[in-house]
Amino acid sequence: MHIDWIDRAAAARAIGSGLSRRGFLKTGALATSGLVLGFVVPGANRFAQAQGAKVYAPNAFLRIAPDNTVTVIVNRLEFGQGVHTSLPMLIAEELDADWSQMRGELAPAGDIYKDPAFGIQITGGSGSIARGFTQYREIGARARAMLVAAAAEQWKVQPGQCRTEKGVVVGPAGQKASYGSLAEAAMKQPAPATVVLKDAKAFRYIGKPMRRIDARAKSSGRQQFGIDFTPENAVTVVVARPPVFGAKVAKFDAAAARAVKGVLDVLEVDLDRGARGVAVFAKGYWPAKQGRDALNAEWNTGEVEKVSSDAQLARYRELAKAPGGAVARQSDVSKLAGAPHRISAVYEFPYLAHAPMEPLNCVVDLKGDACTIWAGTQFQTVDQQVAAQLLGLKPEQVTINTMMAGGGFGRRAVPSSDWIGDAVRIAKAYRAAGHAGPVKIVWSREDDIRGGYYRPSYVHRADIGIDARGEIVAWDHKVVGQSIMAGTLFEPMMVKNGVDGTTIEGMGEPYALPMNLAVDGVQQNVPVLWWRSVGSTHTAYVMETLIDEAAHVARVDPVAYRKKLMGEKHARHRAALDLAVAKSGYGKKGLPKGRAWGVAVHESFGSVVAYVVEASLVDGVPKLHRAVAGVHCNQPVNPLSIEAQIQGAALMGLGMTLPGAAITLKDGVVEQQNFGDYVVARHHEMPQVEVHIVPSNDPPTGIGEPGLPPLAPAFANAVFRLTGKRLRKLPFDLASA
Repeated sequence: MHIDWIDRAAAARAIGSGLSRRGFLKTGALATSGLVLGFVVPGANRFAQAQGAKVYAPNAFLRIAPDNTVTVIVNRLEFGQGVHTSLPMLIAEELDADWSQMRGELAPAGDIYKDPAFGIQITGGSGSIARGFTQYREIGARARAMLVAAAAEQWKVQPGQCRTEKGVVVGPAGQKASYGSLAEAAMKQPAPATVVLKDAKAFRYIGKPMRRIDARAKSSGRQQFGIDFTPENAVTVVVARPPVFGAKVAKFDAAAARAVKGVLDVLEVDLDRGARGVAVFAKGYWPAKQGRDALNAEWNTGEVEKVSSDAQLARYRELAKAPGGAVARQSDVSKLAGAPHRISAVYEFPYLAHAPMEPLNCVVDLKGDACTIWAGTQFQTVDQQVAAQLLGLKPEQVTINTMMAGGGFGRRAVPSSDWIGDAVRIAKAYRAAGHAGPVKIVWSREDDIRGGYYRPSYVHRADIGIDARGEIVAWDHKVVGQSIMAGTLFEPMMVKNGVDGTTIEGMGEPYALPMNLAVDGVQQNVPVLWWRSVGSTHTAYVMETLIDEAAHVARVDPVAYRKKLMGEKHARHRAALDLAVAKSGYGKKGLPKGRAWGVAVHESFGSVVAYVVEASLVDGVPKLHRAVAGVHCNQPVNPLSIEAQIQGAALMGLGMTLPGAAITLKDGVVEQQNFGDYVVARHHEMPQVEVHIVPSNDPPTGIGEPGLPPLAPAFANAVFRLTGKRLRKLPFDLASA
């Protein structure tokens, strides 16, 4: 998901974050004993409130145990992107810890774990490292200073006479004390108001390839994910949801469901978007599913809009052609009429499901005036507040334990908190029916793919005028599609004069273009959400294929044409593109017969990724063989994680091009159910992906999403060189091009 474009001050006010300045916690021994530190470190954050230090409950970012192990509390969701390793690396660097003794632990929902910039606990916008870089390093540096002070006091020397190395404080006479042995004394030391962080030249961990802390548990099957967690005495719930969003159940056979062995109860329940469905409670997933199958539910769909993809697309095309729309950018388009060369194009993009490997799941336990939730969520603060509101509780009465998750791509960060809200509603109904104990709600793969909150469907229309010298003299552009932000708490910040900023992010930059840009925001009864790289999922494709087409019209090499349009203001774009070109051999080596080059470059979440790809046609079907990425994400923290993120994003970007990679609707019903009819890229489709990082010591920028947007257009540009056809729609369809 994406959050960097939000007005942060307004976001903090809207959510009621209570963002504080530095807080320091010194507490007595916990179960593991040792040093416990808790900080909120806004650094240069101009949104920090001018108030005194706040004392937090005994939750913290750092625990040092007597056995010298260091446990870092990770304030983000780990769902494959590697923060369970990268954030501990930042603390280990400034702490001078022994990496072999570092551990990670996911933080529960809590004020202390809120993003220092936005004032909510969130994993999104590729911001975990970018926004945690200074925060986590300062935590490590403060802990180190307190350990040194404790050792100096013990040895009756000055702290400046001591040094640290690999989890040990060394005194001026060669004395040594492990961090574990000093932890209790360090708790009594004052936290320094300021710390000096290491120079990049002194880094021992940052910038070095580090194997993931959680790799062994995951590869051995010992890692517990949310879907694996079942508390004692919990009942499993599956839900019959309406086939059309927002519809209500009309009738169902509760007796038939209750007749299934293991089924405990059947209840009609309220659901997201005003819908009503049926929850089946059972001793395990299989009887719950069988009970649901026996319901033979009928639905009242007469009061909700029924979207059909064909009709929707036809309407979008007409809107794209029509004048008007909300103005996002103004430019003179009078030169279109007289331009000697003209590009006129209409692009079509379908809805996309997130389809993470682990479907949605949640455990809720209601006891008196308290609620405990276990979920792999990206949006702890929002989920906590929604749950509290539904239950008539205060947010602090709702505990959210963050579970390891198997993917998400934005689906676990929903402003309406749909899946957490549904779980709470169901648990509330279960208790109202006289039951007690936790409930575990499990979505099937079919529930997940048909459950909504998709990347929106879009249509773009572009008219471009190019003069005799190959220069773009006019560009008239219109985008039609649903707003992600409309109706959410982010709407006041993100929708300006009718334009949702997420719809057009990535349009134009980094090129100097006379672009006139308009947007028609269309409301439909299809729930939509950010999807890995958000607006750049479609804007990058449009921009980078059109720039490539303009280069072809101008008869200029596509790399040279891009660099000319960039001018001298975009050094990072040029560096990423130059690196990809150099490492790929583009322009210097010949390709095997039947292969062609494709190029694209795009910035998102502050990082630039350029691809140079090699593609061919195999039995008439486009095949991607190799993708060489040039990446500029400023200071790399863990190059291995960066490589993995780019490779994963590239595969997901490739997946957008594959036939069948689309969510379609007919009479309001989603037509796809599972991976048999909703295509995602698989192992045999993975190209060779090489990742090369531009060196930099500037503060890091995002990396989880930027590898996705330029992959599909680079592939499409290679296909054009093979076929002479411009692919104007995703997924690829050569027959209609």
